Amino acid sequence: MTAAPVTAPPRALVDLGFLAQLRAGRLGRRLPQLMVGLVLYGVSLALMVRGNIGLAPWDVLHSGLIRHVPLTLGQAVVVMSFVVLVLWIPLREQPGIGTIANALVVGFSADATLALLDAPSAMAARIALMVGGVVLCGIASGLYIGAQLGRGPRDGLMTGLARRTGLSLRLVRTALEVVVVLVGLALGGVLGVGTVVYALTIGPLTQVFLPMCLIDIDVPGGAAASPIEGIAPANPA
Repeated sequence: MTAAPVTAPPRALVDLGFLAQLRAGRLGRRLPQLMVGLVLYGVSLALMVRGNIGLAPWDVLHSGLIRHVPLTLGQAVVVMSFVVLVLWIPLREQPGIGTIANALVVGFSADATLALLDAPSAMAARIALMVGGVVLCGIASGLYIGAQLGRGPRDGLMTGLARRTGLSLRLVRTALEVVVVLVGLALGGVLGVGTVVYALTIGPLTQVFLPMCLIDIDVPGGAAASPIEGIAPANPA
């Protein structure tokens, strides 16, 4: 017997499969919010690139990769998203609508923004772009995660490893980001003050904006729900 839908606890995230996401209602708000969040996430990445004083940990890897293969930064984001999705298979993570959209939209949005935005020479402008990129990433994360349409590729890798190893999300996320930064540096990626600022602030920023953007939905009885206070900081790419 199929469990009757129930309303998720207020201010809670739920873990749903593809079809359950579609059946949870409010798609007229959730889908546009997802897309806006993903587009803004790509814009935030481009702002940090043009600031040129340090990138987010995964983007250190992307910036190193494009030194060795004929890809744009956005294309590298897309390629690495699908590489990470392959790693989901042994972890038995379920992709959702937002997972596939994330893998494609963020990279394309980043490239479009980079094509329109020139790099400033003044340090004050570069700092403003970096800070604006980090803050915008926090807003974009709240929008994208709050749409309740599935984790991004890198988030799913984090949660899958945490579940399979029994380690905390915080420890797994830290270990993953240390690894990708080291690999990115080995490839010639860009590490700087912006990387440290991002690492220290993206969690708190997401914690601020996510409750504002979280959409309550109807879910099947028994679906896993996480109270908003317990949400682990996540990189929505």
